[in-house]
Amino acid sequence: MYIDTNLIYLHFKAHHNNSSSFSIDYKNNCFRKDGKPFQFISGSIHYSRIPREYWKDRLLKMYMTGLNAIQVYVPWNFHETVQGVFNFAGDRDLEYFLNLANQTGLLVILRPGPYICAEWEMGGLPAWLLQKPNIILRSADTEYLKAASDWFGVLLTKMRPWLYQNGGNIISVQVENEYGSYFACDYNYMRHLHTLFRLFLGEDVILFTTDGNTDKEMICGTLEGLYATIDFGTDTNITAAFIRQRRFEPKGPLVNSEFYTGWLDHWGDKHASVDTVKVSKMLGEMLSMGASVNMYMFEGGTNFGYWNGNAAISVYPYDYNAPLSEAGDPTDKLLAIRDVIKNFRDIPVGPMPPATPKFAYGFVTLQKVGNISSLLDTLSPQGPVQSQYPLTFEEIKQYYGFMLYRTTLPRNVPEPTPLISPLNGIHDRAYVSVNGVYQGLMERDTALVMNVTGQQGDQLDILVENMGRVHFGSYINDNKGLLGNLILGNDVLTDWSIYPLDIDTAVANGWLQAAHSGSGMEAGDGPMIYSGTLKPTGLAWDTFVKLNGWTKGQVWVNGVNLGRYWPQRGPQQTLYVPRPFLSATQPNNITVLELERAPSHRRILFMDRPQLNSTGQKT
Repeated sequence: MYIDTNLIYLHFKAHHNNSSSFSIDYKNNCFRKDGKPFQFISGSIHYSRIPREYWKDRLLKMYMTGLNAIQVYVPWNFHETVQGVFNFAGDRDLEYFLNLANQTGLLVILRPGPYICAEWEMGGLPAWLLQKPNIILRSADTEYLKAASDWFGVLLTKMRPWLYQNGGNIISVQVENEYGSYFACDYNYMRHLHTLFRLFLGEDVILFTTDGNTDKEMICGTLEGLYATIDFGTDTNITAAFIRQRRFEPKGPLVNSEFYTGWLDHWGDKHASVDTVKVSKMLGEMLSMGASVNMYMFEGGTNFGYWNGNAAISVYPYDYNAPLSEAGDPTDKLLAIRDVIKNFRDIPVGPMPPATPKFAYGFVTLQKVGNISSLLDTLSPQGPVQSQYPLTFEEIKQYYGFMLYRTTLPRNVPEPTPLISPLNGIHDRAYVSVNGVYQGLMERDTALVMNVTGQQGDQLDILVENMGRVHFGSYINDNKGLLGNLILGNDVLTDWSIYPLDIDTAVANGWLQAAHSGSGMEAGDGPMIYSGTLKPTGLAWDTFVKLNGWTKGQVWVNGVNLGRYWPQRGPQQTLYVPRPFLSATQPNNITVLELERAPSHRRILFMDRPQLNSTGQKT
């Protein structure tokens, strides 16, 4: 749905009450909305992690809990994946989302970055920034500021009509994001952003910062002219945290911009959990102090596609142990929070919308389509890039997913000979085959050497997986692919053919269905594609797919990339399949890229509930 921003702006100007105002009262230490004291009770929701068809459902559940606002990140790379090409359509239609929130009765706290963290790929920064090899991200670096300014020229121009003063529902806008936790501490950068935001949004909107509960973070993250807020969770002394905010913002409202209702999951850890009693008790204490509070997250949602961040590798469901589950279902935590909010404002009358219906469709048996090496004509129709030495994903402008690096063995290696990445240059996992026979894997930080045997001239294929770019800290300049030479014994491997793989397009176009090639072949080791069909049942309900016995890979349903599975590492055992991705009347195409080893049964299971809290598995 296309929305003409200029028309909206004119409509707002013509129809909204000119007395609309949202401001800070420094004398009485509060916000004022249309002249009256105002306390926001807000929750974070990420439109980029929820199918568009479910936005209204989730917003209504938040409203019925008693929230009067939502907090929204805008991931730059979600909208400008390719430099200069802006996408605000479909699941990226931010203005449609803002309009739904407005219709629901929810104000908006906007967090446009340019960096957002959010456990999102590269913290929302586009990977194409890394084509400038020495770029200093989140700083006054000329190249970075030019790109960020161009982006904000597009985004903030769209956002201005949605400001509360202009008849919209955006009451405040965050500048950058927890900048005090970044090494650069570049005040010139923050001043530039401040100037930019004022240029595009005007003088009236509240601009704010939020930072972690330490002096260092508050010192580097705050700036005169931007209202300083703080974030903290249930493990923190409320009084001490707000005293810290007061040191940087002596007057004005107390604000916790990220009160943690849960926490993120990492591969190999237990599913995160934050105690409901602690959350509700602390929320009540902050609200009784008059503080405005945003709960992070209120619904986490899902990292579909390749959008997860990477800091010890965050898992695909972004359930976050939040009040609304990954599938948007109300939890006991939500009901406890609603009971607290009742003490501070009137709760909307009426029933809480129910959980969306779920269905266990049962088992689907998949057929092998072929290994990656045999499918290159389909997966990389433009053919390889030739290079003496390896090139990164960014150098080839393949920002996400997978690339295949191919060369030949330079000599006979009859005895097991080490293949080495001497400078930790595997970003992030490499699946190694010789003449189509899988040899094993190499992995960033943990497995930089493996043994190979073969004859001179044998074909060496290395499929490299981008597991998501670092989203937090000093190492967000996170290039992908082979970042340096590989050495076999004493030989530097050269003369590479590098294939950028567009698996998603091949899947979406139906080019990888088993009927088209290789149907019925046995399962094997190494990167293989499998496909099958979930037959129509007359129902299209939410479901969860479990890959018991499979090792690691990616799943698509009807061409939609659900995300990664890795059940042996856990804790996630299922991937969420929302109703809009399924057909009730047509066969549903399932595609699986298994990177290491498929089970002999080749079955996957569609369940009516998630399983997010297991590590390891029985096969």
